[in-house]
Amino acid sequence: MTDRIVLEGISARGCHGVLDVEKTDGQVFVVDVTLEVDLRRAGRSDLLAHTVNYAEVAAEIVGLITGPSLDLIETLAEQIAAAALRRPLVQAVEVTVHKPQAPVGGPFEDVR
Repeated sequence: MTDRIVLEGISARGCHGVLDVEKTDGQVFVVDVTLEVDLRRAGRSDLLAHTVNYAEVAAEIVGLITGPSLDLIETLAEQIAAAALRRPLVQAVEVTVHKPQAPVGGPFEDVR
């Protein structure tokens, strides 16, 4: 059985996008991540060492959002997924990058 650790709404300002204004002015990006982890050992031991420290995961995601400029949110999502999968206990990951201020030319709620 696989358990899940879910972090929703991790947000930070980044400079990702293909337009010059996106690279210079930046905008807020919001990330949701679901980590598939076997949490049985942590549940029995009550030790942080037996699970995934989600505070560290969140900090790493913020670092990627605020890091070097990328053209595509798909690339940002891939970097976040790769970072999560480097953690020994993470078996699979699902990442959603929201770009609610994307310059799409009309009213909308979110791009993800």
